Amino acid sequence: MSYINPSMGSGSRTARRTMEFGRTYVVRPKGKHQATMVWLHGLGDNGSSSSQLLESLALPNIKWICPTAPTRPVAILGGFPCTAWFDAGELSDDTTNDLEGLEASVAHIANLLSTEPADVKLGIGGFSMGAATALYSATCFAHGKYGNGNPYPVNLRAVIGLSGWLPGSRNVRNKIEGSHEAARCAASLPILLCHGKCDEVVPYRYGERASYVLSSAGFRNLQFKAYDGLGHYTVPREMDEVCNWLNARLGLEGSRR
Repeated sequence: MSYINPSMGSGSRTARRTMEFGRTYVVRPKGKHQATMVWLHGLGDNGSSSSQLLESLALPNIKWICPTAPTRPVAILGGFPCTAWFDAGELSDDTTNDLEGLEASVAHIANLLSTEPADVKLGIGGFSMGAATALYSATCFAHGKYGNGNPYPVNLRAVIGLSGWLPGSRNVRNKIEGSHEAARCAASLPILLCHGKCDEVVPYRYGERASYVLSSAGFRNLQFKAYDGLGHYTVPREMDEVCNWLNARLGLEGSRR
């Protein structure tokens, strides 16, 4: 595991304000480098804890990039500053009160992937607010551009969302319908959603709705996994599901246990 220096101002073309992202940790592949995944932590966490979890997975052909979100006041915490991919005033899948911050984070993530080798498959995953950011990235990929019209620069091959929600879900269908290219990209993108039925932080219905909205908008290659008794955390059987899914969807070599 290693880390690279924080990137300042990434996505400044997408958002007016300059965002200062924290340290980015990298888990390098133990085998042939076939895929690179950016993994996004939850509210108040950091890239270090993500890298420690991912380093233990039986996925030797994946390079993991684990950035740390900017530290900002978060309205849902009464303005207390912590790491967050965007400001959240309340948990809502219809709108976000900080589209600017969300799109700056999405651009930063795309920038991290844009320098990877051309023959490497690219993807994004995350937990909780990180999952929300990953799913919003999926809609930008299918649409081919960010909300401000700048082109989305990365060809995504896999998106994973654990215990998350879909920000701006009301606008997803409008982004996809009316464009044959957007519909083609949406249909071709594999997405895995996992959610615990006993999640007390991001209730299960938000995961269900994200699955419904994305499927209805044309993301047909989507799998939704529900876990009885699971709260707002990950468990080994869920991470086993992630491993198996990535092996199958990305066609990774030598990853079977």
